[in-house]
Amino acid sequence: MELITKKDGSNVTIEITGWLDTQTAPQLGEELAKLDDSVTSLVFDFDKLEYISSYKKMSGKDGFKIINVSDEVFDVFSLTALDQKIQIEKR
Repeated sequence: MELITKKDGSNVTIEITGWLDTQTAPQLGEELAKLDDSVTSLVFDFDKLEYISSYKKMSGKDGFKIINVSDEVFDVFSLTALDQKIQIEKR
């Protein structure tokens, strides 16, 4: 996996290329840990993302869901229609 982080003022975009799986997820976690409190907007650019292991493996089964989502975060999922593809439970 390759990560390219672009910062424009308080806005950050992280471009993810390749595979996001259990072996590469810590690399994304490390990149996120580098962000400071001045960041107010975070965008993940999946244009070159080829694979997300858990989603592809569990898609269409009962075992993939996101729980304890705040109303604000749920609104984002709803606006992007992701709530129609993934089981999401609010707090």
